[in-house]
Amino acid sequence: MTHDYWLLAAAASGIVLLLVLVMWLRLHAFVSLLLVSLVVAVVAGMPLSEVVDNLEKGVGSTLGFVATVVGLGAMFGRMLEISGGVDRLAHTLIARFGQDRVPWAMSVTGFLVAIPVFLDVGFIILVPLVYALSQRANRSLLYYGIPLLAGLGVTHTFIPPTPGPIAVASLIHADLGWVIIFGVLCGIPAAIIAGPLFGRFIAKRIDVRVPESMDVAPPREDVTGLPSFRMIASIILLPLVLILFNTVSGVLLAQDNPVRSILDFLGDPIVALLITTLVAFYLLGTCRGLTREEVLGTATKSLEPAGVIILVTGAGGAFKQMLIASGVGDVVGHAMAASSLSPLLLAFLIAAGVRVIQGSATVAMITAAGLMAPVIASLDLQGPMLGLMNVAIASGATVLSHVNDSGFWLVKQYFGMTEKQTLMSWTVVETLIGLIGIAMAMLLSLFVI
Repeated sequence: MTHDYWLLAAAASGIVLLLVLVMWLRLHAFVSLLLVSLVVAVVAGMPLSEVVDNLEKGVGSTLGFVATVVGLGAMFGRMLEISGGVDRLAHTLIARFGQDRVPWAMSVTGFLVAIPVFLDVGFIILVPLVYALSQRANRSLLYYGIPLLAGLGVTHTFIPPTPGPIAVASLIHADLGWVIIFGVLCGIPAAIIAGPLFGRFIAKRIDVRVPESMDVAPPREDVTGLPSFRMIASIILLPLVLILFNTVSGVLLAQDNPVRSILDFLGDPIVALLITTLVAFYLLGTCRGLTREEVLGTATKSLEPAGVIILVTGAGGAFKQMLIASGVGDVVGHAMAASSLSPLLLAFLIAAGVRVIQGSATVAMITAAGLMAPVIASLDLQGPMLGLMNVAIASGATVLSHVNDSGFWLVKQYFGMTEKQTLMSWTVVETLIGLIGIAMAMLLSLFVI
């Protein structure tokens, strides 16, 4: 027992050290995670000759999948952005929903745009549209901005191929088909409540207008010549459909069925995103007059923000591997498995604790996934339950965004709010998404074997 307590202490000290390095010493999350992984391994008594080998194994096994998917997703999203596809999507949805239901259209726009585009990028692209709508209707920016943020936030939190769900799924070995299914089921009510409903409520209490300091290009009034809505929607949904076909075929078709083999191949996330990215290069690049050099330059530029996410996720894989290989994982897993708390609620609380203390949703997700991996193994959780576990971890990593989160300051700046107003709006949106997400996950778990 003494040895077990020592291993638990090693895990706890590792998490504390990670928070100290990221929060107070302002060390980059990539370096912090690698350093903490080494410290946990040494403190837990792993032979020094095995430490670096396990670190390399953890990084390599994680990035083999994550780096490919995040890289392809970044290229795809950038092509959608520069082609005007986001503008087309926003204008068409607003036109079809009607002026009275514009907040709902903004929520749907954010939901779809965040599938291939990072949340902060999608927000910056679409905020001029929020400005224009606010000025025309003489309403608070929050009336249109909160639904947009809710749609962006839900997809960014729950639905692959955004980096967070991809990283967690890789670390806990969840099938992306189930992650998408449960991400949508949990995300829709979250987007509705945290978006148009809360947006209408808070806009009556916080009246903010376009900040004078914002020198942002106006949205395109003339959408002539932009890609068609049908094309953009089809390209965005293509990888999701292929991945879902893969999951459904695994349930309905026999192992040796040739159709299942084909769908398994096409629905592999790497293959699905590769196909989608090539389609985007052609339809949104070459067919619209871009040269091969311009398409290449666009693809290369898109990888700059993706690189940080890839490296941090790889370091998170090293942390997970050290917990498992040193024996810490087994002890933590058995201790948590003996807890009376639901594994989903436990995962949510771990991720939420890390999120509140140090701010980064990505670090919170990776830390919680690493700690929950042994619990998942000891409880033999599989299939749909892993999809719900993905949602639970992502929900915890979303709640209570505050002053240590870069997203907090991004929203504050673009909406010209005070810190108090940002806490009353953006922080509440993120918290609603997380709480509704975990509530839905626990509800759905009642029907999942």
